[in-house]
Amino acid sequence: MCGGLSYASHLFPSRLSFSAIDFSFGTALKILPLTVVFFAMIVCNNFCLKYLDVSFYFVARSLTTVFNVILTYAVLKKTTTLKALLCCGVIILGYITSVLEENGMGSLSVSGLIFGVSASFAVALFAIMTSKGLAHVGGNIWKLTFYNNLNSSLLFIVGILLTGEYKEFMYLPPFFSLMSLLFWSTMLVSGVFGFAISYVTSWQIQVTSPLTHNISGTAKAAAQTLLAALIALDFKSPLWWVGNCLVVAGSMAYAYVRHKLSMEAEQANAGDLKRVTTA
Repeated sequence: MCGGLSYASHLFPSRLSFSAIDFSFGTALKILPLTVVFFAMIVCNNFCLKYLDVSFYFVARSLTTVFNVILTYAVLKKTTTLKALLCCGVIILGYITSVLEENGMGSLSVSGLIFGVSASFAVALFAIMTSKGLAHVGGNIWKLTFYNNLNSSLLFIVGILLTGEYKEFMYLPPFFSLMSLLFWSTMLVSGVFGFAISYVTSWQIQVTSPLTHNISGTAKAAAQTLLAALIALDFKSPLWWVGNCLVVAGSMAYAYVRHKLSMEAEQANAGDLKRVTTA
């Protein structure tokens, strides 16, 4: 898609503006660590959904904010305030509450829980590494999306071969049939949306921050939990919902604390700049 848009921009420069996409093996290698994390994120997400109910998916992936705090300190060497850490404590409390309730109802999968925690870690790491990956492509989101999707396509092919899932191709509907047309049309639409999500994710991280991306992802997952429970008529205990609410409340409080810190930092910088200009 990036190649097609780049070529169309070359043919119609007055109507379409798009960065030229030139493949560089060196750049692809530099983006590879980001792609490996992206690959792990997708795989862990899918396995989490495989072993757990959709309604529990949000809780299983709710530690993203906590891992973001840990990785921000470990990778970016940035500390976090006590208020922010207390918000993370509320998230962890909600996580433990919902997990214990899910286990009490007999629907908890340890494998799903492990994949959920792994996915949370991968999402937080991916958000931070995206900020660094943009530096290798001159801050161009389309180029980062191009290289990341190209690398991930190769990784998924290797994964399919190593796991033996290539045998599933024999169950595909025969070509030149209505079922085949419907299947490949659906796959094409899914691919376009997947590409769009990849681009929007990188764009959001670029114009905001890895934290903002993770907070918006938490809000989206909370909405998914509610919809999943309503659509599937999946009845949960009151304490299970209390755990979910604690996770949402902790995430919102964390976002508020970080927003206040950001505003205070901007005001301090503006004050310093004003003193310099008047001196």
